[in-house]
Amino acid sequence: MKSRILVLISGSGSNLQAIIDACKSTNYPGEVVGVISNIADAYGLTRASNEKIKTNVLSHREFNSREDYDDALIDVIDSYQADVIVLAGFMRILTEKFVNKYAGKLLNIHPSLLPKYQGLNTHQRAIDAGDKTHGVSVHFVTEELDGGPVILQAKVPIFENDTAELLASRVHEQEHRIYPLVVRWFCAGRLAMQGDTAILDGKPLPKSGYANEE
Repeated sequence: MKSRILVLISGSGSNLQAIIDACKSTNYPGEVVGVISNIADAYGLTRASNEKIKTNVLSHREFNSREDYDDALIDVIDSYQADVIVLAGFMRILTEKFVNKYAGKLLNIHPSLLPKYQGLNTHQRAIDAGDKTHGVSVHFVTEELDGGPVILQAKVPIFENDTAELLASRVHEQEHRIYPLVVRWFCAGRLAMQGDTAILDGKPLPKSGYANEE
């Protein structure tokens, strides 16, 4: 039986599409069973509908507090009985209660080589710092913002005269490669979180995640 993947989005859903496309490949061990957005007109909802995937909209603007929103979100998530919850551009800071409830089955992708540049505007920050390389990290979600155990990273060069937009486009290409791969590992039972460490095939991963590409 395939693992049940639930994806949370706020925007265009390009990483969602990459995961949907990967699920169509032979022997992929998971399937996207639902997509939840906090933004009603997020294009990712259209991507999901095009694939006959169930969607829900839960606007944060309708709740008085982050805690109230996350309580409602938990109710929707639990209705899917998902094996893994994938944050794909879900622009919400999650409460401690939420993160702890789904600890070990909550994945996120962040556009930097963590622990560098947690938070927003990562591409411009890397350029401004004079970095020669930038990239993207897939990690487990913990209470620390963008601070959970890194599973896999991909690097891209920063060229002279790069703009944040050009750099972002190269990072996006790598996002679409590594996120479906990490989700595959999880769905196949190869990936887990123990304490503050990511475990792949029974072995702890280093702080920068898996060192080679498959």
